[in-house]
Amino acid sequence: MPCDRVETTVEPTTTIARLIDRQPGMTAAELVGHLTPPPQFAEAGLENYVPDARYPSQAEAVEAMRTFSSETIAAPRGLFSRKPAAPVARPGIYLDGGFGVGKTHLLAALWHRTRGRKYFGTFIEYTAIVGALGYREAVAHFRGASLIAIDEFELDDPGDTMVMSRLLGELVASGSRIAATSNTPPHALGEGRFAAQDFLREIHALADRFTTVRIDGEDYRKRDIEGHAVSLSDEEFDARIAAETGGVTVDAFDDVLRHLATVHPSRYVGLIAGLGAIGLRGVRVLDNQTDALRLVALVDRLYDAQVRILATGVPLDQIFPEEMLAGGYRKKYLRAVSRMIALTTS
Repeated sequence: MPCDRVETTVEPTTTIARLIDRQPGMTAAELVGHLTPPPQFAEAGLENYVPDARYPSQAEAVEAMRTFSSETIAAPRGLFSRKPAAPVARPGIYLDGGFGVGKTHLLAALWHRTRGRKYFGTFIEYTAIVGALGYREAVAHFRGASLIAIDEFELDDPGDTMVMSRLLGELVASGSRIAATSNTPPHALGEGRFAAQDFLREIHALADRFTTVRIDGEDYRKRDIEGHAVSLSDEEFDARIAAETGGVTVDAFDDVLRHLATVHPSRYVGLIAGLGAIGLRGVRVLDNQTDALRLVALVDRLYDAQVRILATGVPLDQIFPEEMLAGGYRKKYLRAVSRMIALTTS
């Protein structure tokens, strides 16, 4: 049943924009230009990452990144360097751990420490750029970069697997070094999502380019906040929206789900540009996995930009049903839950 349109005014003098009216258009050059760490990691460094003493792997990860950073500085650039640098174990480092243990902080810290031409983006941003530029042009653009940093490395389908296996192989051959983060060990990428056993050669080729560093620990976002997303009454919602001084949108939850289907996830960063908060009326439990995955991608971008979420209806940490949480995308959904709890309590 179609969802009723929400009112676009909270009071006669306050006009509220709608997310569904936004149609972000980003050129390939703009997509590439956006490949830098999110603003919240602008000052991320190995020195200001605070390891949890209960989990020694966190301090070990810092040292692994420090070592990889020094190797990256010393590594030759390109195929025709006269004197190769001292050999290193592998041309890539892969941080494997649960959500909220500081993997993105460490990846951003490495990016800041690296000299020369470098890129930082999510896995979905890189695959979108390959789609926008074409494979050969994307290779030509990234070839020879000092560092390719890939956050949230995930293989959701065979096409991504084939493209990224080829792309990383060519970039490593050009002298680029690769750093990635993920919630899944590299040899287990794709499990439960597609017929990964049919692509073991490509998956193993990807995995063999990385030294894997495991990071254990608790989700830092839950250390100082209540473990549930905040759901507002209609009256509370209207009052919070009226009090917003920055950019804010108000939409029905189902309208946003439909709109996300019309925008490529790589352009969600443009969809939320300039916003301080988004309002969602009538949040409900999801019943479609495609909608759920698009929402996860939106939440990732909201979290990167620290855009608050104001919502009515079902608390956002309860929108993924048990059958989704039991499937191959479980870690994605749990990461989104963690981030939505943080964004509704900020």
